[in-house]
Amino acid sequence: MNNSKIHPQFEASFGQSFPIGPSFLDGGVNFVIFSKNATAVELLFFDHVEDQKPSTVFKLDKSKNKTYHYWHICVQGVKAGQLYGYRIYGPYIPEKGHRFDSSKVILDPYGKAVDIPKNYDRKALSVFGNDEAPFMKSVIADLSLYDWEGDKHPEKSFSQTVIYELHVGGFTKNPNSGVSADKRGTFKGLIEKIPYLKELGITAVELLPVFQFDVQDAPEGLTNYWGYSPIAFFALHQGYSTDQENPLQVLDDFRDMVKALHREGIEVILDVVFNHTAENKEDGPTYTFRGIDNSIYYLLNGDKSKYKNYSGTGNTLNANQSIIRRMILSSLHFWVRDMHVDGFRFDLASILSRDENGNPIENPPILWDIESDPVFAGTKLIAEAWDAAGLYQVGKFFGDSWKEWNGKFRDDIRGFLRGDQGKVSNFVTRLIGSPDLYESQGKIPEQSINFVTCHDGFTLLDLVSYNKKHNEANRENGRDGENENYSWNFGVEGPTNDPHILSLRRRQMKNFHVVNLLSMGAPMILMGDEVCRSQNGNNNAYCQDNETTWFDWDLVDQNADMLRFVQILIEKRLKRETAHPDFNMSLKDLLNQPLITWHGSQLHQPDWSDNSHSIATTVISINRKMAMHYIFNAYHQDIPFELPRSIGNRKTKWRVWIDTSAESPNDICLWAEAKPIKNGQYLAKAHSTVILMTQLTPN
Repeated sequence: MNNSKIHPQFEASFGQSFPIGPSFLDGGVNFVIFSKNATAVELLFFDHVEDQKPSTVFKLDKSKNKTYHYWHICVQGVKAGQLYGYRIYGPYIPEKGHRFDSSKVILDPYGKAVDIPKNYDRKALSVFGNDEAPFMKSVIADLSLYDWEGDKHPEKSFSQTVIYELHVGGFTKNPNSGVSADKRGTFKGLIEKIPYLKELGITAVELLPVFQFDVQDAPEGLTNYWGYSPIAFFALHQGYSTDQENPLQVLDDFRDMVKALHREGIEVILDVVFNHTAENKEDGPTYTFRGIDNSIYYLLNGDKSKYKNYSGTGNTLNANQSIIRRMILSSLHFWVRDMHVDGFRFDLASILSRDENGNPIENPPILWDIESDPVFAGTKLIAEAWDAAGLYQVGKFFGDSWKEWNGKFRDDIRGFLRGDQGKVSNFVTRLIGSPDLYESQGKIPEQSINFVTCHDGFTLLDLVSYNKKHNEANRENGRDGENENYSWNFGVEGPTNDPHILSLRRRQMKNFHVVNLLSMGAPMILMGDEVCRSQNGNNNAYCQDNETTWFDWDLVDQNADMLRFVQILIEKRLKRETAHPDFNMSLKDLLNQPLITWHGSQLHQPDWSDNSHSIATTVISINRKMAMHYIFNAYHQDIPFELPRSIGNRKTKWRVWIDTSAESPNDICLWAEAKPIKNGQYLAKAHSTVILMTQLTPN
């Protein structure tokens, strides 16, 4: 075949067209890349990550190294660690959707690792025809060498799941984390904090994006911290590795982390971004799909010179095109089968329901592929059921397997506890599993992923400390981040020394924790909310890789009372004798059981009016042996609530389990320590939540 600069250690043959990507074959590596509109393709080998010139070039013969639209070659003598990339030739005609740039070295979209030169420059890669721009390189990896030591998926049901959303880097980057300096901000660093996660009681970690992303995709002088700027869907982010000189170390670090979490019964859920890439809009860099076959991989406008932008980041992947569908499925297969991941949260998942013209379709091929794939039969699938262009599918997302981030839960809970008018009915609906969204579909309560805060928005402390966002540090002149946060500062914007305001804020945070962790649905907690982490009012800290976003481990001791409060809530939720009827049955069946009674300050007289700011409910366990009485007072005054003296033919002897207005340790207790109430009413303080419990005994 027509080769130039062939290193004597390599011998090439035409290879085969499958499987796509790099794969070990007959003592060598078979390389396959798809490009329909390319006119020529070269495979390039490099000796060092900083090299601008390849050490070996394989020119693929169009008549023999191409089958259909798949370009392929098999090279003998290739070992793990080999650096490589592609040079792809074709037309540069933006108005026809073609943006080939043969001056750029292109990453293999199926490559399992990426190596990044120290002088990498995103801006230089955005200049057409610039062959001096430092570029990333793909790396050959041999996945068969790792010993999983019998590792298995914990396979927790959603009814027994509490999710903890965390950022791999930010979890341990702070010097006060106690993690050794060489492991801070890495997968290995997270391993050292598993005892903390275990003590907290969560059952799954949901990791913000860990696919290789472009840290330079941020305002000048700042860093893309969150990672919603993907470059490769099969490669891990090198910044989370303990060895920046060895691009394959990150694979072992990640697998070690998964294995260690599984040993403690903790599942690993990845936040995945299949809706856009870091190549962004028309003036963005070229390092992958734009240079492989732009018109195939992206949704384009009518004249094809510009990108459709349903992601809000400049471009949108053409997810329902067959080639991209196959890539997404292959990526998910890789993470489940080869990396033992337990689930995925799909960023802006509604984009995946759009066709090639951007229109929503009833049975989206890619979502149906994922839904019906046997590999994912036991995998947690969670959708962020909206996109940046206004498509909102909460309560009606595709399929049977998908659970949904419930944005309505977040907003309605915030609104009610803030004291907004007309929120009591919505609050109750969210509390009992959002039957308005899911009951007609026969869904289980855990269809709803309940959360009050997440990475995108205020932390819990900031939610009760700021009335407006404070994003000046992001250098976007306040244009970024949500303007309506349903937050309330209790009279002072930001930090204060006023003991009354501090007490109310703490009470409100506990209210949010109670509602989030004891409502029907699967709860998610944001990293650090259990110890009152703040981002100083920044509600879009995607570009703040600093102490603004890092977990401050001093808070664990400073706010030990809040940590204890959350720990006990999680523990009771996950036990069979949980504080509400959280059973794996349909919402319709659950709500039709005679187990729930609603009250106001007087028994059986709930106030559903727009002026109501309080509600109470009695919940009976299915076996009729226990009852819980919930009181939610979002009013600015104390309210006495009448209590049931008997339930059916059984007497009640109420004990106080939770009162968020009380100081620790009286705010929550172990059930065996719950103190009895002597009379038939309870005074619920302003902005407080009370939960009473009783064993039901026959009269």
